[in-house]
Amino acid sequence: MSGYCLVTVTCASRADAEGLAAGILEKRLAACVQLSEITSFYVWKGTLNQAPEVLLLIKTRQDLYPMLETHVVRHHPYEVPEIVRVPIEDGLKAYLGWIDEVTR
Repeated sequence: MSGYCLVTVTCASRADAEGLAAGILEKRLAACVQLSEITSFYVWKGTLNQAPEVLLLIKTRQDLYPMLETHVVRHHPYEVPEIVRVPIEDGLKAYLGWIDEVTR
C-alpha cells in the first residue's frame, strides 16, 4: 500500500465545497483540494436523480484518511456523503514529498 491517496467528495454547492476544503486544509488533513463543477446522475432511495455538484479532489496521506473521513462526515450536509479513497500507486517524488511537508 502506498503512503498517499486521492479522496473524492461531492457537495451540492460551491459554498459547501469551499467551506469543507478550507476546514480540511486548516487542519492539515490534506495538502491540496481541487474543486470542479460536475453533473451527477445517481439513484437515491429508489429514484433516479440528476443534480449539479462540486467535486473535491483531495490529495493526502493514507494515515490521515480516518481523520479526514471523520471531518467530512461531521461537516457535510448530506445524509450519506460521497467519500471515496483511491490509493496513489506512484507519483512525482517532489510532489509526494510536498504532501508530506504540508500535512505534518
